[in-house]
Amino acid sequence: MHKFTSALLAYGPWGVLLLSILDSAGIPIPAAMDFLLVGVGAASVKAPQHAYFTALLAVLGSTVGNILLFVGAKHGRTVLTKGNPVPGRFQRWFQRYGLLSVFVPAVTPVVPLPLKVFVISAGAFHTPFSRFLVVILLARIIRYFGEAWLGIQLGEDAKGFLIRNGWTICGIALAATLALVFLVRLNDRRQAL
Repeated sequence: MHKFTSALLAYGPWGVLLLSILDSAGIPIPAAMDFLLVGVGAASVKAPQHAYFTALLAVLGSTVGNILLFVGAKHGRTVLTKGNPVPGRFQRWFQRYGLLSVFVPAVTPVVPLPLKVFVISAGAFHTPFSRFLVVILLARIIRYFGEAWLGIQLGEDAKGFLIRNGWTICGIALAATLALVFLVRLNDRRQAL
C-alpha cells in the first residue's frame, strides 16, 4: 500500500484527491493526510495557492469518501434489518450527540477519535444527509485549509512543529470535545427545567 500511496503522491494535488477519497471511504492510507497537507504548505511558501488548491482537493476527496461510507452504512443497515428496529442505547446516544461526534474527529487530527465509526453510525442511524454533509464539509474545510495555512506559515519547520506540539494539540482537541459535551448537557438540563 505504501508504494501505491507514493505513486499517487507523484500526481501532486490530484493524487491527494484520490488518496483522500480512499482514506475517508475506509481504506487505511499510510501517509497521513495531515502531515501531507502541512508538508505541501511548507513547500508552497512562495506559491500558497498551490497549498490551498491541494487543501481544496483534499476537502472534496474526503467529503466524497465520507459520503460513500455514509451511504454504504445507510443502505447496509436497511438491507440487514429490513426496516427500522427499536433504537438501542448507542443509537439513542448517537441521536443526541451524533453530529458532534462526527464533527470533532473530522476537524481535529487526533488519532484516537475514530471518525469512520461515527460516519458509519450516522449512516446506519439514518442521520439526515444534508446535516451530515454540512458537518463534514465544515470540519474538513477548517482542518485541511488550516493545515495548509500552518504549513505556509511555518515553512521548513512545519512537520517538526506538529511533532513537538502533538500532545498539546491532542490536549486542546480533548478540552474542546469535553467543553462541547458539557455545553450539550447544560443545554439538556435547561430544556428539562
